[in-house]
Amino acid sequence: MIQTIPAPDNVVAFRALGEVTANDYKTIIAPAVKRLVEQINEINFLFLIDTEIENFTASAWLEDAFIGLKNFGKWNRAAIVTDSDHAISFTNAFSYVVPGNFKGFKKDAFEQAVQWVQGNSQKE
Repeated sequence: MIQTIPAPDNVVAFRALGEVTANDYKTIIAPAVKRLVEQINEINFLFLIDTEIENFTASAWLEDAFIGLKNFGKWNRAAIVTDSDHAISFTNAFSYVVPGNFKGFKKDAFEQAVQWVQGNSQKE
């Protein structure tokens, strides 16, 4: 399941718990991303992964890719917060091949991730 979590006005933020499905992306993430793009014409995205990566269904990953491609030129910053070193490495590498800045953070750096994704961090 995906939940919306509190975030600054220029950020959409979510928390993944348990099993994550395509429906979670379609009903929670996609509408929030669409609203943010309509408001500020860019995407600042924070995703706290509080479940195992294996709990994301294949259709969830496809929906994630679809949202990313649909909004390809709108990505500004995306912070992925997880304790998975593989997910953090992938996120950091992703920043080199797509528009926007993508950065992985450990869970204990959650507040730093919030500051970074909203653009208030001195560290890039």
